[in-house]
Amino acid sequence: MTPTASFARALGLSLPRGATLAEVDAAAALQHRTDRKYLVPLGLARRLVEQLADSHRILDLDGRRTTTYHSTYFDTPQLGAWRAHVQGRRRRWKVRTRLYAEDGLCRVEVKTKDGRGATVKHALRAPAAEYGRLSERAAGFLDEVLAGSAIPVRAADLVATTEIRYLRAALADLDHGIRVTLDGVLTCHDGDRSAALDPDFVLVETKGGVRPAPADRMLLGLGVRPVSLSKYLVGQSLLTPGLPDNDVRRLARTRFRTGPHLTPDLLLEGTHAA
Repeated sequence: MTPTASFARALGLSLPRGATLAEVDAAAALQHRTDRKYLVPLGLARRLVEQLADSHRILDLDGRRTTTYHSTYFDTPQLGAWRAHVQGRRRRWKVRTRLYAEDGLCRVEVKTKDGRGATVKHALRAPAAEYGRLSERAAGFLDEVLAGSAIPVRAADLVATTEIRYLRAALADLDHGIRVTLDGVLTCHDGDRSAALDPDFVLVETKGGVRPAPADRMLLGLGVRPVSLSKYLVGQSLLTPGLPDNDVRRLARTRFRTGPHLTPDLLLEGTHAA
């Protein structure tokens, strides 16, 4: 069984009714939102999907209910974005190119925090061939967004750093504009170094307003508490020699493992996918 099929079966992704990309975008494509993240055992994540099935629809792309994401992050040579997040600065930012692998779609994305602590995302469509690099057009977009957010960084200051790969399923409450994503088979790569999330865990994110969503309340009822966890922070913390120890790395060490050339097939050996 492929990693994609195993992931979908383990989470019971056939249970919710499907929704098209247009329906999900119309109701829940939040660019200004509050995110909450949870590291959830696979069994509890399946229970969450079951409990949400009546109120949430799952993004269904012609019968496909997961998407493979590749995200290459960009930072200054001194890791200014990573340090701003680790140190909890108010003016935090991330820059990445993201490839939706099955669909051949690419976007350049900038995520910033506003004065209230909410996440604001800015995105630019780009040719798939530009994934992993910043074109002249992308650089102009980044410079405009970063300057508008009072972040003293320019595209010319940035270099490609860690790449994150994972499978994602997306649920949406079409009536209330709330999204829930479930990410698994997650790996981080930097040169010949790699790190991976324990395949028996899923990173769940709720994306909505300031008030907790029904999914947040369900997770609390299942005994799961939110965590402060960024895929980029984890990847950079685990794969870059010499970085100071920090809370992100200490948390990651309990659920991530490192090694050369970790792949989805290697991750799933001896787990639920066996």
